[in-house]
Amino acid sequence: MTDRTIRVLIADDQMMVREGFSVLLNAMPDIEVVGEAVNGREAVAKVAELTPDVVLMDIRMPELNGIEATREIVAADTTAKVLVLTTFDLDEYVYQALRAGASGFLLKDASARQLAEGVRVVASGEALLAPSVTKRLITEFSKLSDPPRLMPAAHAAYGDLTDRETEVLVLIAQGLSNAEMAERLVVAESTVKTHVSRILVKLGLRDRTQAAVFAYEARLVTPR
Repeated sequence: MTDRTIRVLIADDQMMVREGFSVLLNAMPDIEVVGEAVNGREAVAKVAELTPDVVLMDIRMPELNGIEATREIVAADTTAKVLVLTTFDLDEYVYQALRAGASGFLLKDASARQLAEGVRVVASGEALLAPSVTKRLITEFSKLSDPPRLMPAAHAAYGDLTDRETEVLVLIAQGLSNAEMAERLVVAESTVKTHVSRILVKLGLRDRTQAAVFAYEARLVTPR
């Protein structure tokens, strides 16, 4: 995403939040806010109309909440990545939004730098997961004796992964970046990127966040 402007749609029912984020993001040379939505239903419609790269999605909105809106956007197979906005990092709905297909989450009190960097990270195809959310995902799955398989196709293809790809999948679920994985595995970062791409293709997953959720479903990651 470095060769062109990142197009952003802001979906939040609070006008001050929308206007504040618009001002902050439009001040960045590589980011442009192309539209705003006041509820989830409008967000889904505007994604189809404006084809943004990233949607800043509030969770609690009228008519259609952010979780359902995210699910519809992902189901429509758009290229837009959803970055969930929340007030608390342990918001119970953040977990649901990630399972619905969101690529990460961002606190509403994030600084201008954090906001812009979050948009860039998600637009580039990376996952934006804070350690607290990663721990929450693990904790939630640890409570389930028979966790639901939300990605049956991925589970069916799990056996196609090589030992190294399985190792990389576990590191993705632990929240490591490509650079950190390269250091851990003593390989080039380009090699890690190749492994990640092959994992997503083999399992039919949308992005690293879905890969992390899959790893929890498959019990590849367990609480310490």
